[in-house]
Amino acid sequence: MPRTLYRDAALADGTAPDLRVGVSALVVDDRIEWIRPAGDEPDPGPQVDVVDASGCTIVPGLVDSHSHLTMPGGAHWIERGFDPAEQLLQVAEHNARLQRAAGVRWARDVGSPVRTDPVDGRVRALALGVRDRWAGNREYPYVRAAGSWVARAGVLPHGLGVEVPDGDGLINEAMRQLDDGADFVKLYLDGPDKETAPFTVAEVRAVVEAAHRRGARVTAHSGMLPGARVGAEAGVDSIEHGFQLDADVAQVMASNRVALVSTLAVLESWRSFATTTALPRFTEPERRSQVAARREWAHESVRLAVRAGVLIAAGTDFGGGSLRANQLAWEIECLVAAGLEPWQALAAATRNGGALLGEADAGVIREGGPADFVLVHGDPLSDPAAMWRVWLVP
Repeated sequence: MPRTLYRDAALADGTAPDLRVGVSALVVDDRIEWIRPAGDEPDPGPQVDVVDASGCTIVPGLVDSHSHLTMPGGAHWIERGFDPAEQLLQVAEHNARLQRAAGVRWARDVGSPVRTDPVDGRVRALALGVRDRWAGNREYPYVRAAGSWVARAGVLPHGLGVEVPDGDGLINEAMRQLDDGADFVKLYLDGPDKETAPFTVAEVRAVVEAAHRRGARVTAHSGMLPGARVGAEAGVDSIEHGFQLDADVAQVMASNRVALVSTLAVLESWRSFATTTALPRFTEPERRSQVAARREWAHESVRLAVRAGVLIAAGTDFGGGSLRANQLAWEIECLVAAGLEPWQALAAATRNGGALLGEADAGVIREGGPADFVLVHGDPLSDPAAMWRVWLVP
């Protein structure tokens, strides 16, 4: 069995604001045998590879709680969802390499196009086949995947997600996707009318209750306040984006144990497109002002959620949004800019994501647990930019 000793690192696990310094960890056969002070190491045994980890911080493997594995992102992210299935699967392979190199060990895929999978021939959301083929291979992220987006007709470009006409269609499609093998259900709670949620509280609650009876969870896309209110009152397990919350909705989320998956970096990406693209939806002064106003509300939404006691998990929205698969560090920085302490932002990108997934070892470092940790150069608890400086992913 391979044995590796990571010697004299610092440790930040997202549970406290201060680093533990002078820490060594022994890994045996991809499991953490022990974590001890560097000056008081037990005998690591024979034939040990020693890694000098001095100057680095060990952090848990990251959990990207909002991923779209089969899509590349960029300023034309919507169009890319209509690329051929073969190309989308190639994109997923590239995204896996990007994620692993960036320290992302868990990917929560929250929607992919429904196509005929060229590998297994099944007609379902493409990320489900990707998940199945990557399972058990440490060179890939661990994946939990929804099916496709379930939306009211007229919201998403036709053919990108699955459109339903009413509440009956919503629950029928949600159950069909679970039958297809989805780990959880993704509802789209922004509608054609921005002032009105596309489904009622009762309709969404019916999906939640049916999914829970099957041991599955339900998440809801919501960029607008009406959808967030319906999702919170219906008791979905999480709200994605949550760019428009108010104090009342945040309190309902806390009461109903609804998590918030933050994707603040999406708005930073859109701001960058004002200078790196010629697309009017990013460059025109009115659009730039709209993005700035949306950013301000989104940051306030995170602050409201934190004050209410809502669990915050961090995501990039890469692929289905404009970010790329190796940019979760950007979201950590955005959470700090919104008011979280760096250790809280690290928790959002690690252990909180694991809690959202219901995976006890995701985003956690513990003796006896999997060696899914990352070494970054510097101190992420005083300098969140250290999370960009990934040195080693065992």
